[in-house]
Amino acid sequence: MSAGDIRYAVKVGRWEPDARGRLSVAAMELYTERGFEQTTVAEIAERAGLAERTFFRHFSDKREVLFSGADVLQELLVNAVAEAPQAASPIEVIAEAFAVAGRVLQERRDFARQRQNVIAANPELQERELIKLASLAAAMAGALRLRGVNDQSAALAAEVGVAAFKIGFERWVKEPRSGDLPSDIRESLEELKAVANGR
Repeated sequence: MSAGDIRYAVKVGRWEPDARGRLSVAAMELYTERGFEQTTVAEIAERAGLAERTFFRHFSDKREVLFSGADVLQELLVNAVAEAPQAASPIEVIAEAFAVAGRVLQERRDFARQRQNVIAANPELQERELIKLASLAAAMAGALRLRGVNDQSAALAAEVGVAAFKIGFERWVKEPRSGDLPSDIRESLEELKAVANGR
């Protein structure tokens, strides 16, 4: 085996641990430093110490760094709705589903805070976030219907739940007083109930 063969073998066999995580961290750093629009995929890959083609093995485009977890979140919520006690009311089911999701999401608070700031600074990303939330509401309403909840009640419970989640999530990333996302979501839901009751 020649020296050239050895160099080739090392280059091809190079293993990059947690490439996806490194790309996510690099992207968020650059989005924060330079802005989303001004950041290129090539710069993200370079910051992560990876090839540009590696980026595209993990993400379809630079927006997906911010939205790639949407399917996992939706699956988590739908499964939590399906597994809730049958006697629970639709709003109780939705509240518990978001509490389950909140426990998972709060493990990545720093990333969530950075992500929220990047999205807030870009109208195109804000629109994409609203589409994501609408998809979550539709999926959860569908899961409630499978539990026998009528169409209107399922849609209303899901939309109210998403609104409480959005408000609770924004509070959680912005206000240092709370370290518990499930509690912030439940508090937002209670505030919505109080508004509905005229309090």
